[in-house]
Amino acid sequence: MRIGIIGAGIGGLVAAAGLQADGHDVTVYERRDAPAAVGAGLTLFVNAFAALDAIGLGDTVRAVSADALGRMRSGQRRPSGRWLVSVPPGSGPAVRSLHRAELHSALLARLPAGMVRAGSTAQADPGGAPVVTVDGALERFDLVVAADGIRSGARRTWGLDRGVRYAGYTAWRGVTASRGHLADEAGEAWGAGARFGIVPLPDDRVYWFAVLTAAEGADFGDEPAMLRERFGGWHAPIPALLDATPTSALLRHDIHDLAALPPRCVAGRGVLLGDAAHAMTPDLGQGAGQAIEDAATLVLLLRHAGAPDAALREYDRLRRRRARTLWHGSRLAGRVAQASSPAAVATRDVLMRAMPAGAAVRAAARVARWQEPQGVSPGESR
Repeated sequence: MRIGIIGAGIGGLVAAAGLQADGHDVTVYERRDAPAAVGAGLTLFVNAFAALDAIGLGDTVRAVSADALGRMRSGQRRPSGRWLVSVPPGSGPAVRSLHRAELHSALLARLPAGMVRAGSTAQADPGGAPVVTVDGALERFDLVVAADGIRSGARRTWGLDRGVRYAGYTAWRGVTASRGHLADEAGEAWGAGARFGIVPLPDDRVYWFAVLTAAEGADFGDEPAMLRERFGGWHAPIPALLDATPTSALLRHDIHDLAALPPRCVAGRGVLLGDAAHAMTPDLGQGAGQAIEDAATLVLLLRHAGAPDAALREYDRLRRRRARTLWHGSRLAGRVAQASSPAAVATRDVLMRAMPAGAAVRAAARVARWQEPQGVSPGESR
Protein backbone atom coordinates (compact mmCIF):
# COMPACT_ATOMS: atom_id res chain seq x y z
CA MET A 1 0.00 0.00 0.00
CA ARG A 2 0.96 3.61 -0.43
CA ILE A 3 0.76 5.30 2.98
CA GLY A 4 1.12 8.97 3.88
CA ILE A 5 2.05 9.92 7.44
CA ILE A 6 1.52 13.45 8.76
CA GLY A 7 4.04 14.21 11.49
CA ALA A 8 7.60 13.00 12.14
CA GLY A 9 7.42 12.62 15.89
CA ILE A 10 8.07 9.37 17.73
CA GLY A 11 4.78 7.73 16.76
CA GLY A 12 5.00 8.78 13.12
CA LEU A 13 8.57 7.54 12.76
CA VAL A 14 7.91 4.20 14.48
CA ALA A 15 4.94 3.67 12.18
CA ALA A 16 7.00 4.67 9.15
CA ALA A 17 9.85 2.31 9.99
CA GLY A 18 7.53 -0.62 10.68
CA LEU A 19 5.38 -0.07 7.60
CA GLN A 20 8.36 0.47 5.32
CA ALA A 21 9.97 -2.75 6.58
CA ASP A 22 6.78 -4.58 5.62
CA GLY A 23 7.09 -3.35 2.04
CA HIS A 24 4.68 -0.43 2.07
CA ASP A 25 5.49 2.74 0.11
CA VAL A 26 5.64 5.36 2.87
CA THR A 27 5.99 9.15 2.77
CA VAL A 28 6.26 11.22 5.98
CA TYR A 29 5.38 14.91 5.99
CA GLU A 30 6.88 17.16 8.65
CA ARG A 31 5.96 20.83 8.79
CA ARG A 32 9.22 21.87 10.50
CA ASP A 33 12.18 22.58 8.25
CA ALA A 34 14.25 19.91 10.00
CA PRO A 35 12.61 16.95 11.74
CA ALA A 36 13.95 16.99 15.28
CA ALA A 37 12.67 16.18 18.75
CA VAL A 38 11.76 18.93 21.18
CA GLY A 39 12.20 17.79 24.75
CA ALA A 40 14.64 16.23 27.16
CA GLY A 41 14.54 12.74 28.65
CA LEU A 42 11.82 10.13 28.64
CA THR A 43 11.16 6.66 30.00
CA LEU A 44 9.92 3.65 28.08
CA PHE A 45 8.46 0.73 29.98
CA VAL A 46 8.26 -2.92 29.04
CA ASN A 47 5.04 -2.37 27.06
CA ALA A 48 6.81 -0.01 24.66
CA PHE A 49 9.62 -2.49 24.08
CA ALA A 50 7.18 -5.36 23.57
CA ALA A 51 5.59 -3.27 20.82
CA LEU A 52 8.95 -2.25 19.35
CA ASP A 53 10.20 -5.84 19.35
CA ALA A 54 7.04 -6.96 17.55
CA ILE A 55 7.94 -4.78 14.55
CA GLY A 56 11.71 -5.19 14.67
CA LEU A 57 12.72 -1.91 16.32
CA GLY A 58 13.46 -2.97 19.89
CA ASP A 59 17.23 -3.28 19.54
CA THR A 60 17.42 0.04 17.72
CA VAL A 61 15.93 1.80 20.75
CA ARG A 62 17.83 -0.26 23.32
CA ALA A 63 21.06 0.92 21.71
CA VAL A 64 20.33 4.55 22.66
CA SER A 65 18.78 3.89 26.07
CA ALA A 66 19.90 2.75 29.52
CA ASP A 67 18.45 0.45 32.16
CA ALA A 68 20.01 2.22 35.16
CA LEU A 69 16.63 3.46 36.44
CA GLY A 70 15.37 -0.08 36.96
CA ARG A 71 18.43 -0.88 39.06
CA MET A 72 17.81 1.99 41.48
CA ARG A 73 15.56 2.43 44.48
CA SER A 74 12.67 4.55 43.27
CA GLY A 75 9.22 5.77 44.18
CA GLN A 76 7.87 8.95 45.77
CA ARG A 77 9.41 11.03 48.53
CA ARG A 78 8.67 14.12 50.54
CA PRO A 79 10.84 17.20 49.84
CA SER A 80 12.84 16.25 52.93
CA GLY A 81 13.80 12.95 51.30
CA ARG A 82 11.55 10.80 53.47
CA TRP A 83 10.08 8.01 51.38
CA LEU A 84 6.32 7.83 50.89
CA VAL A 85 6.48 4.76 48.64
CA SER A 86 9.78 2.97 48.12
CA VAL A 87 10.19 0.42 45.34
CA PRO A 88 13.31 -1.76 45.72
CA PRO A 89 15.72 -2.03 42.77
CA GLY A 90 14.58 -4.41 40.06
CA SER A 91 11.12 -5.05 41.49
CA GLY A 92 9.06 -2.82 39.18
CA PRO A 93 8.26 -3.25 35.48
CA ALA A 94 11.31 -3.15 33.25
CA VAL A 95 12.05 0.42 32.24
CA ARG A 96 14.70 2.14 30.17
CA SER A 97 15.47 5.84 29.91
CA LEU A 98 16.82 7.86 27.00
CA HIS A 99 17.04 11.32 25.51
CA ARG A 100 14.17 12.16 23.20
CA ALA A 101 16.51 13.63 20.56
CA GLU A 102 18.59 10.46 20.45
CA LEU A 103 15.49 8.29 20.07
CA HIS A 104 14.34 10.52 17.24
CA SER A 105 17.72 10.29 15.48
CA ALA A 106 17.82 6.50 15.83
CA LEU A 107 14.38 6.16 14.26
CA LEU A 108 15.22 8.54 11.43
CA ALA A 109 18.30 6.45 10.68
CA ARG A 110 16.04 3.45 10.00
CA LEU A 111 14.29 5.27 7.15
CA PRO A 112 15.54 5.61 3.58
CA ALA A 113 16.77 9.04 2.50
CA GLY A 114 13.95 11.17 1.18
CA MET A 115 11.14 9.35 2.96
CA VAL A 116 10.68 12.26 5.39
CA ARG A 117 9.75 15.46 3.60
CA ALA A 118 10.62 18.27 5.98
CA GLY A 119 9.15 21.74 5.63
CA SER A 120 5.95 20.28 4.17
CA THR A 121 2.52 21.30 5.40
CA ALA A 122 0.15 18.39 4.79
CA GLN A 123 -3.61 18.74 5.19
CA ALA A 124 -5.96 15.79 5.48
CA ASP A 125 -9.11 15.38 3.42
CA PRO A 126 -12.26 16.42 5.34
CA GLY A 127 -14.12 13.30 4.25
CA GLY A 128 -11.38 10.90 5.28
CA ALA A 129 -10.38 10.06 1.72
CA PRO A 130 -6.75 8.84 1.52
CA VAL A 131 -5.43 12.04 0.01
CA VAL A 132 -3.48 14.94 1.46
CA THR A 133 -2.93 18.44 0.19
CA VAL A 134 0.75 19.28 0.47
CA ASP A 135 1.69 22.89 -0.13
CA GLY A 136 -1.26 23.23 -2.49
CA ALA A 137 -0.72 19.97 -4.40
CA LEU A 138 -2.91 16.88 -4.02
CA GLU A 139 -1.19 13.58 -3.24
CA ARG A 140 -3.06 10.26 -3.24
CA PHE A 141 -2.53 7.28 -0.94
CA ASP A 142 -4.26 4.10 0.18
CA LEU A 143 -4.09 5.19 3.83
CA VAL A 144 -3.32 8.43 5.71
CA VAL A 145 -1.89 8.31 9.24
CA ALA A 146 -2.25 11.50 11.29
CA ALA A 147 0.53 11.58 13.88
CA ASP A 148 0.50 15.37 14.10
CA GLY A 149 0.36 15.88 17.85
CA ILE A 150 -1.95 17.19 20.52
CA ARG A 151 -3.20 20.08 18.34
CA SER A 152 -3.74 17.80 15.37
CA GLY A 153 -5.03 19.50 12.26
CA ALA A 154 -6.27 16.18 10.91
CA ARG A 155 -8.33 15.55 14.04
CA ARG A 156 -10.06 18.89 13.53
CA THR A 157 -10.49 18.35 9.80
CA TRP A 158 -12.10 14.96 10.37
CA GLY A 159 -14.56 16.42 12.88
CA LEU A 160 -13.10 14.42 15.79
CA ASP A 161 -11.67 17.27 17.86
CA ARG A 162 -13.10 17.90 21.35
CA GLY A 163 -10.59 20.48 22.43
CA VAL A 164 -7.45 20.68 24.55
CA ARG A 165 -7.41 21.17 28.33
CA TYR A 166 -4.81 22.88 30.52
CA ALA A 167 -4.01 20.46 33.35
CA GLY A 168 -3.33 23.20 35.90
CA TYR A 169 0.42 22.82 36.16
CA THR A 170 3.55 23.73 34.25
CA ALA A 171 6.81 21.78 33.94
CA TRP A 172 10.50 22.52 33.48
CA ARG A 173 12.86 19.91 32.08
CA GLY A 174 16.62 19.78 32.05
CA VAL A 175 19.53 17.46 31.29
CA THR A 176 22.93 17.71 32.92
CA ALA A 177 26.04 15.62 33.45
CA SER A 178 25.59 13.62 36.64
CA ARG A 179 28.99 14.54 38.13
CA GLY A 180 28.36 12.01 40.87
CA HIS A 181 24.98 13.51 41.81
CA LEU A 182 23.18 10.17 41.67
CA ALA A 183 23.90 7.28 43.98
CA ASP A 184 21.36 4.46 43.82
CA GLU A 185 18.11 6.43 44.14
CA ALA A 186 15.79 8.10 41.65
CA GLY A 187 12.07 8.83 41.31
CA GLU A 188 9.99 11.82 42.38
CA ALA A 189 9.68 14.12 45.37
CA TRP A 190 6.18 15.47 46.09
CA GLY A 191 5.46 18.69 47.93
CA ALA A 192 2.43 20.98 48.02
CA GLY A 193 1.57 21.80 44.40
CA ALA A 194 5.13 20.95 43.44
CA ARG A 195 7.10 17.92 42.24
CA PHE A 196 10.66 17.14 41.24
CA GLY A 197 11.68 14.02 39.31
CA ILE A 198 15.09 12.50 38.67
CA VAL A 199 15.91 9.98 35.91
CA PRO A 200 19.37 8.65 34.92
CA LEU A 201 20.21 8.77 31.21
CA PRO A 202 22.90 7.04 29.14
CA ASP A 203 26.44 8.45 29.14
CA ASP A 204 26.41 9.57 32.77
CA ARG A 205 23.73 12.23 32.35
CA VAL A 206 20.66 13.04 34.43
CA TYR A 207 17.23 14.10 33.21
CA TRP A 208 15.18 16.03 35.73
CA PHE A 209 11.80 17.72 35.74
CA ALA A 210 10.17 20.22 38.06
CA VAL A 211 6.40 20.74 38.17
CA LEU A 212 4.45 23.60 39.76
CA THR A 213 0.74 24.29 40.00
CA ALA A 214 0.25 27.62 38.23
CA ALA A 215 -2.03 29.62 35.96
CA GLU A 216 -1.68 28.83 32.28
CA GLY A 217 1.05 30.94 30.74
CA ALA A 218 2.20 32.28 34.11
CA ASP A 219 5.24 34.58 34.05
CA PHE A 220 7.89 33.55 36.59
CA GLY A 221 10.46 36.13 35.62
CA ASP A 222 13.95 34.68 36.09
CA GLU A 223 12.95 31.04 35.89
CA PRO A 224 16.29 29.43 36.85
CA ALA A 225 16.46 31.67 39.93
CA MET A 226 12.84 30.90 40.79
CA LEU A 227 13.46 27.15 40.54
CA ARG A 228 16.51 27.38 42.80
CA GLU A 229 14.49 29.34 45.32
CA ARG A 230 11.48 27.02 45.13
CA PHE A 231 13.38 23.71 45.23
CA GLY A 232 16.68 24.74 46.80
CA GLY A 233 15.68 23.36 50.20
CA TRP A 234 14.58 19.97 48.86
CA HIS A 235 16.60 16.80 49.37
CA ALA A 236 19.89 16.09 47.60
CA PRO A 237 20.74 16.01 44.75
CA ILE A 238 17.94 18.39 43.67
CA PRO A 239 19.73 21.70 44.43
CA ALA A 240 22.95 20.43 42.83
CA LEU A 241 21.13 19.34 39.67
CA LEU A 242 19.53 22.78 39.30
CA ASP A 243 22.87 24.50 39.79
CA ALA A 244 24.58 22.22 37.26
CA THR A 245 22.04 22.75 34.47
CA PRO A 246 22.84 25.55 31.99
CA THR A 247 19.99 27.97 31.33
CA SER A 248 20.24 27.05 27.63
CA ALA A 249 19.36 23.44 28.52
CA LEU A 250 16.19 24.39 30.39
CA LEU A 251 12.80 23.81 28.76
CA ARG A 252 9.37 24.83 30.03
CA HIS A 253 5.95 23.64 28.88
CA ASP A 254 2.49 24.13 30.30
CA ILE A 255 0.92 20.68 30.59
CA HIS A 256 -2.13 19.95 28.43
CA ASP A 257 -4.12 16.90 27.49
CA LEU A 258 -7.16 16.34 25.31
CA ALA A 259 -10.29 17.76 26.94
CA ALA A 260 -12.09 14.60 25.81
CA LEU A 261 -11.03 11.68 23.66
CA PRO A 262 -12.21 11.56 20.04
CA PRO A 263 -15.34 9.47 19.48
CA ARG A 264 -13.25 7.30 17.17
CA CYS A 265 -9.68 7.14 15.89
CA VAL A 266 -10.54 6.36 12.28
CA ALA A 267 -12.19 8.49 9.59
CA GLY A 268 -12.58 6.70 6.28
CA ARG A 269 -9.05 5.76 5.24
CA GLY A 270 -7.52 8.12 7.79
CA VAL A 271 -6.29 7.10 11.23
CA LEU A 272 -5.19 9.07 14.30
CA LEU A 273 -2.02 7.98 16.08
CA GLY A 274 -0.19 9.09 19.24
CA ASP A 275 -1.03 12.44 20.82
CA ALA A 276 -3.37 13.22 17.94
CA ALA A 277 -5.56 10.37 19.20
CA HIS A 278 -5.11 10.48 22.97
CA ALA A 279 -2.75 13.16 24.27
CA MET A 280 -2.48 12.58 28.02
CA THR A 281 -0.62 14.23 30.87
CA PRO A 282 2.84 12.76 31.50
CA ASP A 283 1.98 11.58 35.02
CA LEU A 284 2.12 7.84 34.22
CA GLY A 285 5.10 8.19 31.89
CA GLN A 286 3.16 6.59 29.04
CA GLY A 287 2.83 9.29 26.37
CA ALA A 288 5.62 8.04 24.12
CA GLY A 289 4.85 4.44 25.01
CA GLN A 290 1.26 4.76 23.83
CA ALA A 291 2.34 6.32 20.54
CA ILE A 292 4.66 3.34 20.05
CA GLU A 293 1.85 0.90 20.91
CA ASP A 294 -0.40 2.66 18.39
CA ALA A 295 2.22 2.39 15.66
CA ALA A 296 3.01 -1.27 16.32
CA THR A 297 -0.66 -2.21 16.49
CA LEU A 298 -1.33 -0.54 13.14
CA VAL A 299 1.68 -2.20 11.51
CA LEU A 300 0.73 -5.66 12.77
CA LEU A 301 -2.94 -5.37 11.86
CA LEU A 302 -2.10 -4.24 8.33
CA ARG A 303 0.45 -7.04 8.08
CA HIS A 304 -2.03 -9.78 8.90
CA ALA A 305 -5.47 -8.40 7.98
CA GLY A 306 -7.04 -9.42 4.70
CA ALA A 307 -8.31 -5.90 4.02
CA PRO A 308 -7.17 -2.46 5.24
CA ASP A 309 -10.67 -1.46 6.34
CA ALA A 310 -10.88 -4.46 8.68
CA ALA A 311 -7.48 -3.56 10.12
CA LEU A 312 -8.60 0.01 10.79
CA ARG A 313 -11.78 -1.11 12.53
CA GLU A 314 -9.79 -3.37 14.83
CA TYR A 315 -7.20 -0.65 15.43
CA ASP A 316 -9.95 1.75 16.47
CA ARG A 317 -11.45 -0.80 18.87
CA LEU A 318 -8.18 -1.83 20.49
CA ARG A 319 -6.49 1.54 20.79
CA ARG A 320 -9.47 3.54 22.05
CA ARG A 321 -10.02 1.04 24.84
CA ARG A 322 -6.37 1.01 25.90
CA ALA A 323 -5.88 4.78 25.63
CA ARG A 324 -9.04 5.63 27.56
CA THR A 325 -7.77 3.79 30.64
CA LEU A 326 -4.37 5.49 30.63
CA TRP A 327 -5.75 8.93 29.73
CA HIS A 328 -8.04 8.82 32.78
CA GLY A 329 -5.30 7.31 34.94
CA SER A 330 -2.76 9.98 33.98
CA ARG A 331 -5.23 12.71 34.81
CA LEU A 332 -5.97 11.21 38.22
CA ALA A 333 -2.29 10.69 39.00
CA GLY A 334 -1.60 14.34 38.19
CA ARG A 335 -4.35 15.56 40.50
CA VAL A 336 -3.03 13.43 43.36
CA ALA A 337 0.60 14.39 42.84
CA GLN A 338 -0.18 18.12 42.54
CA ALA A 339 -2.33 18.30 45.68
CA SER A 340 -1.84 21.77 47.13
CA SER A 341 -3.95 22.36 50.25
CA PRO A 342 -2.46 21.26 53.61
CA ALA A 343 -5.34 18.85 54.21
CA ALA A 344 -5.10 17.28 50.76
CA VAL A 345 -1.31 16.94 51.01
CA ALA A 346 -1.53 15.37 54.47
CA THR A 347 -4.19 12.89 53.36
CA ARG A 348 -2.25 11.99 50.21
CA ASP A 349 0.95 11.40 52.13
CA VAL A 350 -0.72 9.24 54.78
CA LEU A 351 -2.33 7.08 52.13
CA MET A 352 0.91 6.81 50.17
CA ARG A 353 2.88 5.71 53.24
CA ALA A 354 0.23 3.07 53.96
CA MET A 355 0.56 1.57 50.47
CA PRO A 356 2.69 -1.60 50.39
CA ALA A 357 5.48 -1.47 47.84
CA GLY A 358 4.07 -4.62 46.26
CA ALA A 359 0.77 -2.87 45.55
CA ALA A 360 2.58 -0.04 43.80
CA VAL A 361 4.55 -2.53 41.73
CA ARG A 362 1.42 -4.42 40.71
CA ALA A 363 -0.34 -1.19 39.71
CA ALA A 364 2.64 -0.18 37.58
CA ALA A 365 2.74 -3.62 35.98
CA ARG A 366 -0.91 -3.35 34.93
CA VAL A 367 -0.17 -0.05 33.20
CA ALA A 368 2.92 -1.44 31.46
CA ARG A 369 1.18 -4.40 29.83
CA TRP A 370 0.66 -4.56 26.06
CA GLN A 371 -0.69 -7.45 24.05
CA GLU A 372 -0.29 -7.94 20.34
CA PRO A 373 -3.52 -7.86 18.35
CA GLN A 374 -5.48 -11.10 18.39
CA GLY A 375 -4.44 -13.47 15.67
CA VAL A 376 -0.82 -12.27 15.77
CA SER A 377 1.36 -14.64 17.72
CA PRO A 378 4.87 -13.79 18.98
CA GLY A 379 6.28 -16.29 16.52
CA GLU A 380 4.85 -14.28 13.62
CA SER A 381 6.47 -11.03 14.77
CA ARG A 382 9.79 -9.86 13.51
